[in-house]
Amino acid sequence: MQAVILAGGKGRRLRPYTLVLPKPLMPIGDMPILEVVIRQLKKYGFQKITITVDYLAELLEAYFRDGSKWNVEIAYSKDYEPLGTAGPIASIKDLEHNFIVMNGDILTTLDYSKLMGYHIKENSMITIAVYDKNVNIDLGILKLNENDEIYDYIEKPTLKYQVSTGIYVFNKKVLKYIKKNEYLDFPDLIKILIKNNERVKGFHFSGYWLDIGRREDHEKAIEEFEELKHRFLG
Repeated sequence: MQAVILAGGKGRRLRPYTLVLPKPLMPIGDMPILEVVIRQLKKYGFQKITITVDYLAELLEAYFRDGSKWNVEIAYSKDYEPLGTAGPIASIKDLEHNFIVMNGDILTTLDYSKLMGYHIKENSMITIAVYDKNVNIDLGILKLNENDEIYDYIEKPTLKYQVSTGIYVFNKKVLKYIKKNEYLDFPDLIKILIKNNERVKGFHFSGYWLDIGRREDHEKAIEEFEELKHRFLG
């Protein structure tokens, strides 16, 4: 099985660390977050991995090389101009019929093989791993009617949203909607697919998931990785 890992971003929210390190090389415990991802993909049967690179690409290539250290095959796809989160897929050669696409800065216990199996069973164009995310609102929420009369007051509520984990499975047929060397983000691609009545499915996941794109989330990942290391790499 094959996976594409998006690792070309500049990680602006993690500056100043990402001025000298690409975000996927940010350490959690004794290894970079992207190494955790690669070890997990290998565990679940993914042998071929393509890493899309741009910012500080030479550091990523120097660390991961050809993947033989982890018994996987790693290739690199270079973006020479910003193409968004979906645009780089069009430039990757030798894609399998179904393949995972994911960000390179995600700490999760998701079983990637189950995600792939669900995608194939449902015959989807794209399947998105979905997570229930609680968002705390640290304000009092007012409800008003059309006459500006307040009829309810909710103090610091917790809202629940179904969010994208940044982990997807693509059917190769999706490439007809992604033009080579043209900028395209995932949300826009999903809207295009829906407009064209393509099958887009969600795979509900209730385990551990954390995007380390913000400094506070990176610090949280460091703490919890050490405590729960067996869950991520067991």
